[in-house]
Amino acid sequence: MPDANLPTDCSDLPANPAEGRSRPPLRVLLAGPRGFCAGVDRAIKIVEEALARHGAPVYVRHEIVHNRFVVERMEAMGAVFVEELDEIPDDGQPVVFSAHGVPKSVPDDARSRNMFYLDATCPLVSKVHRESERHHGHGRHILLIGHAGHPEVIGTMGQLPPGAVTLVEDVGQAQVVTVPEGPLAFTTQTTLSVDDTAEIVSVLQSRFPALVGPTKEDICYATTNRQAAVKAIAERSQLIVVVGAPNSSNSVRLREVAERAGCPRAVLVQRGRDLDPGLADGLSVVGITAGASAPEVLVEEVLGRLRERFDVAIEEVIVAEERITFKLPAALQA
Repeated sequence: MPDANLPTDCSDLPANPAEGRSRPPLRVLLAGPRGFCAGVDRAIKIVEEALARHGAPVYVRHEIVHNRFVVERMEAMGAVFVEELDEIPDDGQPVVFSAHGVPKSVPDDARSRNMFYLDATCPLVSKVHRESERHHGHGRHILLIGHAGHPEVIGTMGQLPPGAVTLVEDVGQAQVVTVPEGPLAFTTQTTLSVDDTAEIVSVLQSRFPALVGPTKEDICYATTNRQAAVKAIAERSQLIVVVGAPNSSNSVRLREVAERAGCPRAVLVQRGRDLDPGLADGLSVVGITAGASAPEVLVEEVLGRLRERFDVAIEEVIVAEERITFKLPAALQA
């Protein structure tokens, strides 16, 4: 005999067992600034404007920025991504160099083939290039602090003749690196951990007291601000979600900074569907930030994913306001 307290018509039951139950509360701390920086915004606009003016295809050497969502969106618009110029046919269509910068040999090659190219290198990366050339012109050997194989490092080292730059990746290398006789200078990749870089520089300066540094810090404002914002929410958060790509240096650094600053756990996800909301079960406060190449729509995806399981209340924690913009190349301004 059926229990009188149970419904006999299953159509009255919620389709999702979670429906009809109150969702646990979850406070989300949104780090600010987060997401796109001025250099990334400029690079994307260069590709979009080139497509609008010249039609598809527009060729892009390397990912324009390190974010698959952005790349796939541009592919749908007509951008064709290649790793080297020899993959591009001689059809007269524009070629865009990525925001990370390229060795001098790349524009030289483009000119030799009469290619119409647009340089989307972030102006703050270009600043490091010019700085390296200036040091080299003064006869200084350069110690470049950065990560081997990263496109920005490849581009910076490629501004000078072979042997003019020595790469230093961490404190251990800084303690043992050998350098040629003569004056020395250092530059850095723009997307490094501020704290790690300061430690490396301290070691180098103790070993080489006459070491010349940049006139203005090479780590860019966006990297610095995003790391400061993560530090501001780290101790209050039980979990921090960093939205960004695994090949994005500044995004990976954000995850590392979050844990070092006191958050028990930090995870890197490319978009909302990659997040297991169960990671927040039993937690009361979760922080969210995004790397400089991740658009805000992906942050919204992560928030949507958490709302599937929790009653989310948002608090934005802003440590700096960013109003910097960079002009497009002259060829796109007319």
